[in-house]
Amino acid sequence: MSDTTTQSSPAAGPGTGAPGAAAGTRRALQLRRPATGSLLLILFVAVLAVLPFYLEEFWLRTGFAVFGAAIGAIGLNILVGTTGQLSLGHAFFLAVGGISYCWLSGESNDSGSHPYVGLGLPPLVGMVLAVGISGLAGLLFSPIGARLKGLYLGIASLGLVFVGIHVFNSASEVSGGHNGRTVPDFSLFGFTFDDTDPDLYVLNVEFEKFERLWYLGLVLAVGCYLFARAALNGRPGRALRAVRDSEIAASVNGVNVTAYRARAFLLSSMYAGLSGVLFALAIGSVAPESFAIEISVQYLAMIVLGGLGSVGGACAGAAFVTALPYVLRQYAESIPGLSEPGTGGVSYSEAARYAYGAAVILVIVFWPSGLAGIARGLKAIGSRRASRQAPT
Repeated sequence: MSDTTTQSSPAAGPGTGAPGAAAGTRRALQLRRPATGSLLLILFVAVLAVLPFYLEEFWLRTGFAVFGAAIGAIGLNILVGTTGQLSLGHAFFLAVGGISYCWLSGESNDSGSHPYVGLGLPPLVGMVLAVGISGLAGLLFSPIGARLKGLYLGIASLGLVFVGIHVFNSASEVSGGHNGRTVPDFSLFGFTFDDTDPDLYVLNVEFEKFERLWYLGLVLAVGCYLFARAALNGRPGRALRAVRDSEIAASVNGVNVTAYRARAFLLSSMYAGLSGVLFALAIGSVAPESFAIEISVQYLAMIVLGGLGSVGGACAGAAFVTALPYVLRQYAESIPGLSEPGTGGVSYSEAARYAYGAAVILVIVFWPSGLAGIARGLKAIGSRRASRQAPT
């Protein structure tokens, strides 16, 4: 009897009964979640890195557009979802980034009736400066954002889009005016992200323009994702959420509300500027009208579908909203009721707007937390099952 007591006493010591075992199981599950999430992210990125060896140009082009949109959606989600500042002017900051890149890294064009100038800087320098100029534009607008809230801020930011289109059309030497201007190819340390210069074969697969751009977009999107996750999971993220929930409570707890709102505009507009650069690289030529109010609405749809305040949700929403028009256009002949624009019936672009518009309504009504909320619900179900199955 004494042997039994002696052997069982270490396992049944103070605080190690059934409640203690359950608490230990919960702690183990909480410790495993970050590691599991990191492994899933690494696996997902690894799969994306392999895809260019198997995908056609259509899917590579679509994927690069998704990477660029995901960056912009993350930036808007920081402003709207995390900080609670409604913005309808995201298209303006994309325009600043895209047009600034063309002006900084492009060459001058003196021929024709609509000449424009270019500084001819290295594309990497042009990209970095374009992102900085976009951030500066957001910082200049932040004092207005600090004074306005809700719908009033949304309307004020909406004015940026219309003013921006007028200003860029007037500054035709920079933007190319109504006719726009071509986008210089991106290059990095002499390596051009184009069809040639140099010819590139990897495992007997020819890497042309969009194979190369795929990796550029992937690296930038993953970097922006990780930076946003780190920032929002740290002290800045807690401060921004406090500002969103209650400015008075945040101020009482030592948060400089005005400074953090300005930082949110700065970071969001820098993300938008980088997204604008990738948008320009994806379409090959830009004009001020390329960044109309419809772009801002699409980005709002992305973050609502993905889930306000969720970085991963913003990426998922960007993938849906951005890829849908491409896919419908590619398979328009196989989908009943769709037609080419201008030929009567419902065009693929209209069908895409109907689809993600209906998706936004369904999400708001049935899943207010978006795709991220659905994912969290599935994780919670899995955790509960794991805790029930764990030995006590």
